[in-house]
Amino acid sequence: MSIYAIGDIQGCFDELMRLLDVIEFDKKHDQLWFAGDLVNRGPKSLETLRFVKSLGSSAVTVLGNHDLHLLATAFRLRSPHKKDSLSDILQAPDCDELLAWLRHRPLFHYNDSFCLLHAGLPPQWDFSKTKAMALKAEKTLQGPNHLDFFKIMYGDKPNSWSNDLKGMERIRFIVNCFTRMRYCDENGQLDFKHNGALGTQPKHLMPWFAVPKRQSKDMRIIFGHWSTLGFFQGNNCYAIDTGCLWGGQLTAIKLGKKVKRISIDCNEII
Repeated sequence: MSIYAIGDIQGCFDELMRLLDVIEFDKKHDQLWFAGDLVNRGPKSLETLRFVKSLGSSAVTVLGNHDLHLLATAFRLRSPHKKDSLSDILQAPDCDELLAWLRHRPLFHYNDSFCLLHAGLPPQWDFSKTKAMALKAEKTLQGPNHLDFFKIMYGDKPNSWSNDLKGMERIRFIVNCFTRMRYCDENGQLDFKHNGALGTQPKHLMPWFAVPKRQSKDMRIIFGHWSTLGFFQGNNCYAIDTGCLWGGQLTAIKLGKKVKRISIDCNEII
């Protein structure tokens, strides 16, 4: 079996189909790992969501910030943005089924060799802590009181990890790390104002994967979310959001002892 990890699709369904043709994806023998943000901004979010769901165990997807935004919008706890392209999903006859499936996707996935998440990790979390924090947040997102979280999901605080964080503040911090994190300072204080390419950030900030003494340094982590970073391989990490939505590329990496990159060029959607 071959495993391919694929970067942010955001409704670019036609480009996804082209990429799957290039890698000769076989549902019976291969598995796809999606790095989150299946939906929004692109023209075919509904088709993308239906397709990934239809793959069953041949696909794994972690939640991204745009996926969570879809859920919050569907629950009428957040107003749509002008650039959202979610109306087809919200008006679809199978909307409730699709949203229930999406809400039960994980924040973190792993096998014996690789880990998958959408955005980043605070430097204090090792593999064991990462698993525990993901499970804690997933229990809230998938549980009967999930609306309590979606009501308070949006916000940048707290922005530093502490074992003393409790309740929904702890869950918000966990979700912000897994789905929104890019830059932080050397102590792991999250910054949500800067999302540009490396070198454009203030001097006290660094990408989360470059923090000295990061406890997850031994984990081989695949992530998306950061289109201005582009494809990056280093610090035991693989960044695979290569800006398909913006006319960049849609990227897959074939997982193995030697990681192989496969990309297709995309037309600008926005």
